Parts: sequence; structure tokens; C-alpha cells
Amino acid sequence: MLMIYPNKCTGCRNCELACSFEHGGTFRPGATRVHTFTWEREGFAVPLMCQQCDDAACVNVCPTGAMHHGPAGSNLVELNPDLCIGCKLCVIACPFGSARYDSVTKSIAKCDTCAGAPQCVAMCPNAALEFVEDAEQTRSRKQVVADKFKTIFEEVN
Repeated sequence: MLMIYPNKCTGCRNCELACSFEHGGTFRPGATRVHTFTWEREGFAVPLMCQQCDDAACVNVCPTGAMHHGPAGSNLVELNPDLCIGCKLCVIACPFGSARYDSVTKSIAKCDTCAGAPQCVAMCPNAALEFVEDAEQTRSRKQVVADKFKTIFEEVN
């Protein structure tokens, strides 16, 4: 699973560029599956991507099953582009804004962890992202961070 360390992020956006290149062969921020949110006044930035939620809103609203939970034990929320009809309900439902519609490719883009070798992690100069073994302890820490961000985003909306 991807672990985020907001205190280490400088907002360089290397993660976004690495992701867009990995998935589309171009440095196009609109094609990235990770998005760096920056609050300049506070001097704070954080990379966010799919939180692989246990009770994923995107999965719950998907009418075709294109957005679904992966095989038992994987704890991933996966997207089957062949089943996707482009309704964008997953984009609307995600409280983190992690499911995005790419208007160039006319498709949904969400983090797939690069099959266990995420390029966002490899290109982060400050180790603000880390790919770790999915264990109960790391899942609990990630849930605490996700809950805090969800609260922050609800306050902003």
C-alpha cells in the first residue's frame, strides 16, 4: 500500500510527473493519478491518491462494476476500463478526489499502485511517499490520516 508522509512533502510535484509518464508516456499533469494539494499560506503540501478504501464510495456507486474491489487479500480498489461507461459517478463519489476524468483520453484515471512498483514513490526526492506491506498497523495509520483529510476536505467544501 502507499503510505503518505505529509510532513516530508515539499510540493515539488515530481510524483505527478512520474505518474503521468508511467501511465501515458507524457509529462501531462492532467493524466496523473496522484495530485499534490498545496496550501501556500501554511507552507503545506500533500500528495494524495486513491486511498483504496474498504468501503469505497466509488465502488458503491459504479453501475457496471467497472470500479470494484480486487481479489481477496489485495485490499485494492481496481478499475476495469472495458466495463467503464464513463458516467463519472466514481469521480463525484470519491471524497478525496482520487478518481479523475481525463478529458484527453476520455477515461477515468485512478491509482493502481503501478502493480507494486509505484513510480511516484521512486521519484519522490523527500520520501514523502512509501510503498509498504499491507499490514493491520499500517492500515490503521493510513485510516487515521485519511479520516483527517476527509474532515479537512469536507470543511473546505
